[in-house]
Amino acid sequence: MKFIAEIDVMPKKEILDPQGKAVTGSMKSLGLGTISQVRIGKHITLELEAANEAEAREQVDLACSKLLANLIMESYEFEVKAV
Repeated sequence: MKFIAEIDVMPKKEILDPQGKAVTGSMKSLGLGTISQVRIGKHITLELEAANEAEAREQVDLACSKLLANLIMESYEFEVKAV
């Protein structure tokens, strides 16, 4: 079966996010001072073949933990859907 995975990788809350900090500061100059605590991460979409959803989730989890996320500084969440 074919599956699509939607993955979000974000910096851990205890890790400083310089990009998010810069964007938060820029919000004030745009008149958007009510926006705060911006965190910037990455969104990854991938397709994969697997026998079932459980196997697909295992493959995606392995890809995230071994390659797509730096587990020291980032956390990840994902959804897997059959196509």
